[in-house]
Amino acid sequence: MKKLAIIGTVGLPARYGGFETLAEQLVTHLGEEFEITVYCSGKFYSKAERATHYKGAKLKYLPLNANGIQSIPYDIISIIHASFKSDLLLILGVSGCILLPIVKFFTRKRFFVNIDGIEWKRDKWGKLIKTFLRYSEIMAVESAEGIITDNEVISKYLKATYNYDSYLIEYGGDQAKPVAITESASTQYPFLKDKYMFGVCRIEPENHIHLIVEAASKQDKYPLVMVGNWDNSEYGQQIREQYKGVAHIHLLDPIYEPIALNTLRSNCFLYLHGHSAGGTNPSIVEAMNLGLAVVAFDVGYNRESTENKALFFNTTEQLLQIISSITDQQQQELAGEMKFIAKRRYTWKIIAGKYLRMMRGKVTKPIQTKVASN
Repeated sequence: MKKLAIIGTVGLPARYGGFETLAEQLVTHLGEEFEITVYCSGKFYSKAERATHYKGAKLKYLPLNANGIQSIPYDIISIIHASFKSDLLLILGVSGCILLPIVKFFTRKRFFVNIDGIEWKRDKWGKLIKTFLRYSEIMAVESAEGIITDNEVISKYLKATYNYDSYLIEYGGDQAKPVAITESASTQYPFLKDKYMFGVCRIEPENHIHLIVEAASKQDKYPLVMVGNWDNSEYGQQIREQYKGVAHIHLLDPIYEPIALNTLRSNCFLYLHGHSAGGTNPSIVEAMNLGLAVVAFDVGYNRESTENKALFFNTTEQLLQIISSITDQQQQELAGEMKFIAKRRYTWKIIAGKYLRMMRGKVTKPIQTKVASN
């Protein structure tokens, strides 16, 4: 069996975000095809939690954070170690890809990189970090055997910028399961007894939380329930402080336990998705698999992910109009459309199969041309 290393995640078991869920699902579906090692952050798992294996995959811990500025040395060290131990390296994100030309010079190992959106364009990064991420993206395109994009918009960007044809592989979302409302859940969350709107994400400006909460506050037809890391930034703290007195606005701390999260998520009337960056967001395909009526921020990523079938907004007024006017029949039809698309495109069996065919070389190899000077 070939040895596969998965690099760039917080680790397993998945308790953080999309890349972690991807790693767990690849381990689940490809464990009989490869000997898998997943690199994990020792900062995120206590010593008592650090298992040596998970679902048959070997876990390798590094004493660094997998996110923020430490993600750069975290990924670089992981790449160096995996280059000696594995046959194939699946690198999630571009933070460590600045090293790839050097590593590739000394080894014939095969590298595949999921670039995770156009990271260097995100507003949250300063000029220096944007420059570094842009250069790392270039090194990934020049050095990797294959680049994975999770959205057609990003595929077109790579083609236009580098004349590079990527592997388009999205995310699955069928690990998210509907959960019936229990009596104890209704007691804890009284809003479950009626129709309500729901969203879950990292609390940052590019996810347009301020716009969503403002629109929700200007109506009282449906309560809003938002789950996120409010205390991690001044932005989140300000929103929470501003709306703490609004009775039908519920801004909840992160919920990592799947049953608890899906009790709130799978029973909502409308799912509000404010993401404007990052490609095909895992949260939107999970919502679609749950058969939720998706109302999304109007950017190309979200239109492509939902095949233009969601409802879209750009302003507080547009979102308020959708909330005020949608009927039960429209909501049910929209939910059905999202479920149909998800079952056709966003299951982990489909996604893992695409990764397997790529790593086996069973699909057309992307065109790799010299990176343009711009």
